[in-house]
Amino acid sequence: MMIPTIPTPDEILDKGFSRGKKAADLLRTQKIPKHLKGKKIEERRVVTACQVMKDKLKSILDAVPEIEELHPFYQDYIDITVGVDSMKQALGALNWAYGILAQLEREYSNKFKRNPSEKASSIQREAYGRIASVVNKIEKDLDFLDFAKASLRNMPTIDFDATTIVIAGFPNVGKSTLLRQISGADPQVANYPFTTKGIQIGHTERHWKSIQFIDTPGLLDRPVLEMNDIEMNAIVALEHLADAILFIFDGSETCGFHLESQYNLLKQIEKIFGEIPIIYLFNKMDIEQDEDYINQFVDNPENTLFISALDGDGIDKINEIIDGIEKIDRTPQEVDEEELDYY
Repeated sequence: MMIPTIPTPDEILDKGFSRGKKAADLLRTQKIPKHLKGKKIEERRVVTACQVMKDKLKSILDAVPEIEELHPFYQDYIDITVGVDSMKQALGALNWAYGILAQLEREYSNKFKRNPSEKASSIQREAYGRIASVVNKIEKDLDFLDFAKASLRNMPTIDFDATTIVIAGFPNVGKSTLLRQISGADPQVANYPFTTKGIQIGHTERHWKSIQFIDTPGLLDRPVLEMNDIEMNAIVALEHLADAILFIFDGSETCGFHLESQYNLLKQIEKIFGEIPIIYLFNKMDIEQDEDYINQFVDNPENTLFISALDGDGIDKINEIIDGIEKIDRTPQEVDEEELDYY
């Protein structure tokens, strides 16, 4: 999400009042009847100040996209990182301030017209006081948007048209090695909330089809019972993307985790991701392993591959399976009005 540079209330006021003074000084050089000149000058000062401040607030509001129009992944991402409700509240406050400044602009423009020039200076001071009060009331909202800008600066760039494969498994089972093998390049690493190293994204093109691989170190590699609510929400955000999951076992257990623990993690991920297809990979087969022991944790032999990501063994078979994966259609289904009438 692109959030522009967020000014402080003092910066907004200084810019508005400075431009107001310049506009007023420019009017002083013009020939205006003496009985009108004073109030014309001060009216120009106040109106210009309001317009400059309104323009600044509008530029921020226009630059931030409507959250509801974003992909559900980004909506969840924003909610996890800074909070969607807090973001809407801050933007709503700026919209409120814009409306009040427009109201003050009209109110004081009329007030200058109705009063003699002798009262122009006092009316201008009154207007500036009320303008400053409005802008200062949104200080915490500007602070929040500045915080949101920093927090969302490195939001992952996701290709929503690509077929997306999410990689899961305990640490040190070979996820990064596999990601490099099947994507054919060093993956892009981008910040993701509540992962230890940042989300890793690899891209490849196969048979004119774009494929995107996502690995989330520190998120999909530990028991769900150890996760907090925010981490669970982060996983739900990934659910919006996954067209399939590669779950990697380390049958050698050199990763430091027993196969039983790895299998339990798989079962938890299957519950979270529902009907999304899962491909089961037993990695590090270059290390001698007990086949009978491993077979205890093979649920579906037809959907299980034994590979060595380090040596590249089995990568071709993985690619063949990936080639057959279809993108999941997540567009909302239209409801038949006749069916609604029936119910």
